[in-house]
Amino acid sequence: MSSELITLFMFGTMLVLLFTGQRVFGVIGFVGSAAALWLWGQGSFEMPFNATFQVLNWYPLITVPFFVFMGYMLSESGMASGLYRMFHVWFGPVRGGLALGTIGLMVLIAALNGLSVAGMAIGATIALPQLLRHGYDKVMVTGVIQAGSSLGILIPPSVVLVLYAMIARAPVIDLWLAGIGPGLLMAVIFAIYVYVRCLLQPEIGPALPAEERAQITRSEKFALLRSGLLPLAIFFIMMGLFLTGVTSLVESSAVGALLSVGAAWWSGNLNRRVFEDSTRNTLTISCMFMWIILGALCFSSVYDGLGAVKAVKTLLVDTYDFSPWTILILMLLSFIVMGMFLDDTAMLVIVAPLYIPLVGALGFDLIWFGILYTITCQIAYITPPFGYNLFLMRAMAPPEVTLIDIYRSIIPFFFLMVLSIIILMVFPEIALWLPSLYRGG
Repeated sequence: MSSELITLFMFGTMLVLLFTGQRVFGVIGFVGSAAALWLWGQGSFEMPFNATFQVLNWYPLITVPFFVFMGYMLSESGMASGLYRMFHVWFGPVRGGLALGTIGLMVLIAALNGLSVAGMAIGATIALPQLLRHGYDKVMVTGVIQAGSSLGILIPPSVVLVLYAMIARAPVIDLWLAGIGPGLLMAVIFAIYVYVRCLLQPEIGPALPAEERAQITRSEKFALLRSGLLPLAIFFIMMGLFLTGVTSLVESSAVGALLSVGAAWWSGNLNRRVFEDSTRNTLTISCMFMWIILGALCFSSVYDGLGAVKAVKTLLVDTYDFSPWTILILMLLSFIVMGMFLDDTAMLVIVAPLYIPLVGALGFDLIWFGILYTITCQIAYITPPFGYNLFLMRAMAPPEVTLIDIYRSIIPFFFLMVLSIIILMVFPEIALWLPSLYRGG
């Protein structure tokens, strides 16, 4: 059987099994192990076993539970609510200011958690009721929360980029630094859109009423500023220690987790329930990532051993004469299609054995492609009819926000994200400048 037919068989079998509702890691690991036994016999039984040791020996993977714990501790202890209260007070006098403050909240939550789910939960439960109460257009603010929460998988410490780094065998710090510029670029584009639209349509984003602003004293405003900036200080201390070489990546993640516990205690919100919920959620997320990485390594080791990547490159470049840029765009479009049905980790481990080596063979930078992949996942998350964030919002939004409202809300942000990808493709230095600067390039 040719490499092309084996590729079609393995990926086709995987997709069929995924539609049966089985666990992602089980499907990927099973297809990889079964293909190894079928192709090479009993001697290949050690491949899943060796993949286990690759996971255990990859030291930076320890950062995942620390960063996830840090995000959940800050969220469960109520410090996220303090952040929004700070934005609420300081941005309220500006037309559309609460929506702008919500974007700022999403950026900070992304920088502290690394997962889009946390930003969505905080935005839908804390920000959305306040925005609706102050007369904001429900369609616009629903889109703001969905688009803003997706920044969690791009701005460091992004857990998804850790997974990409392991599969692509790329440095985690390079990917994190590469995500900062595009993440801030997208946040600025969202903010400009909200501000301009609220200027043109004042009724959809009214300023905070003067009588409500008068009730807030100057001392209260600065007290909120101090408490709201505490989580941001944790992030800068953690990343500063790492970038200056004082701590390693793993040590920095441990510092961040410890500081989050200290911040929760200092704010008076640390109790047994907060600690237990944070620990339980961290265990759930971390185990999910470990199993998915294990299955992905098993699958990719079989696929690499076949030399199938070279065969696919020959098919696309030599047979159909596609240019490298055409192939890259087709890859990104496939992420959007798959993202309607799968989450980002499932997408990555399914196509990584094929796409990542092919991207390198076509002459593209793997760090840059990782950022493009992540933004494309964000687009897929908000693309009807089955976008992941759409249903999360429907589950958490108030009854007056309908599914049609949610679908309508993401239309402008879809095009803004596509614009961000085009900008990054034209100016890759936006993503690659910080990693190059860090490496002394």
